[in-house]
Amino acid sequence: MPLPRQAPDRPDRLRSRIGALSPLSFGAAPIGNLYAGVDDAVAQAAIGAALEAGITHFDTAPYYGYGLSESRLGEALGRVDRPRFTLSTKAGRLVEHGNASGNDGFAVQGRHAVFDYSRDGVTRSVEESLRRLRTDYIDILLLHDIGSLVHGEHAPAVLRQALDEALPAMASLRDQGICKAIGIGVNEESVCLDVMPRFELDTILLAGRFTLFEQAQSRRVMAMAYNDGVAVMAGAPYNSGLLGAGDGPGATYDYEPASDAIRARAQRYYDIGRAEHVDIGAAALQFPLTHPAVATVVCGLRSPEEVHAATQRMTTSLPATLWARLRDEGLVAA
Repeated sequence: MPLPRQAPDRPDRLRSRIGALSPLSFGAAPIGNLYAGVDDAVAQAAIGAALEAGITHFDTAPYYGYGLSESRLGEALGRVDRPRFTLSTKAGRLVEHGNASGNDGFAVQGRHAVFDYSRDGVTRSVEESLRRLRTDYIDILLLHDIGSLVHGEHAPAVLRQALDEALPAMASLRDQGICKAIGIGVNEESVCLDVMPRFELDTILLAGRFTLFEQAQSRRVMAMAYNDGVAVMAGAPYNSGLLGAGDGPGATYDYEPASDAIRARAQRYYDIGRAEHVDIGAAALQFPLTHPAVATVVCGLRSPEEVHAATQRMTTSLPATLWARLRDEGLVAA
């Protein structure tokens, strides 16, 4: 039987503002040359393949390729009627000239990104994103990477500035119609729990925490989102490639090399998938949609082939026995 797509049974601010998102969203970090260069023609073809496959939401950020991801989306989607798709991008970093001082993971020369969570920084970021995206409004504007995973001991100060300056600026842009919905885009539950009671959000993009491989570090925020009518955009469904391959665990988890223990646990999913004659990547891609707070699954895509594989995985029928075995093995929370 196919995996059920549970529709929320409570009001959802995101849906009321922009309508439903496509269940699968195009994560555009890879076409910002994440980890490796992507030919421009391939990136354009991937975006076109996504639209043909029924993917109508595209998620990007100035950080992704230091503007390259947004520019490539703008080039492709600028030729498409605007009502045919929705866009999310982010604020919190500005693109500047000069090479990055460290390795951010993007194969792009001559540009880098700097943090700026000020009111003026948010306004400037959005103005630049609109130019690169070739649009006059953004459907969803997310405040990017405000947690301790990125900022360490500086995270409390970043949080204060986010609450005092960045988020109010974003709400003002929403009031002006420059964006339709606002939220945060992060990789950790704790910062969501800090922000959500203190500032009304329409959505959160939570990457890597509510996945087939991992639910423990999202239990509280998923319940809060459901109760408060905040839509969840579930990012990184493969946990940075760990469950993305067809034949066995990937080498990375949370954007870092996976430990032996992590890979051993991941292997258990593949063993069960093999026993059930299931592509575990399909289960990983579909799993977040079982939660009624989840509006879409954001999957990073870099080529037409990856688009086709992801859409096939999203529509593959999966047996009920798979979920039962994963629960019985303690690999999915009961």
